[in-house]
Amino acid sequence: MLTQYSEYLIHRQWMKHALELAKFAGDAGDVPVGAVVIDANGNLIAEGANRKERDRDPTAHAEIIALRTAAQRLKTWRLQPCTLYVTLEPCPMCTGAIIQARLGLLVYGVDDAKTGAVRTVENIPDSLLSNHKLRVIGGILEDECRQQLKNWFANRRHRVNYE
Repeated sequence: MLTQYSEYLIHRQWMKHALELAKFAGDAGDVPVGAVVIDANGNLIAEGANRKERDRDPTAHAEIIALRTAAQRLKTWRLQPCTLYVTLEPCPMCTGAIIQARLGLLVYGVDDAKTGAVRTVENIPDSLLSNHKLRVIGGILEDECRQQLKNWFANRRHRVNYE
């Protein structure tokens, strides 16, 4: 049985991987958000990074991409034994998909004060809209996740002002 500290270290490890994916998204011109799905045995089964701009697809959020890939690999849409790690608190669309997937655990890095639908602006998982009890852990590598987003938006504003 894992101790709380060893669980925390595992959460940090996977969030670091999600941060790497987020960097790729940011470098490609998308908002830097990364996500990974881990199975019950601790194996990486899916990953995603924002692709809205690159794919010109409003649903191409990191979470959606990772959930789709996980469902395809597991050959089921029921992801109860899985954990999703994502660098930013999911929006309403992604939170709905997470609930529909019956995800076992959501772990996210930083709250989203504008569109966070898990705890910050809305609390969809605990609302009457939810037909699934979602376990949630927030704040894993929070400072790193926040700084990555701040830096990306600052650089984007700087480029726009000088182009």
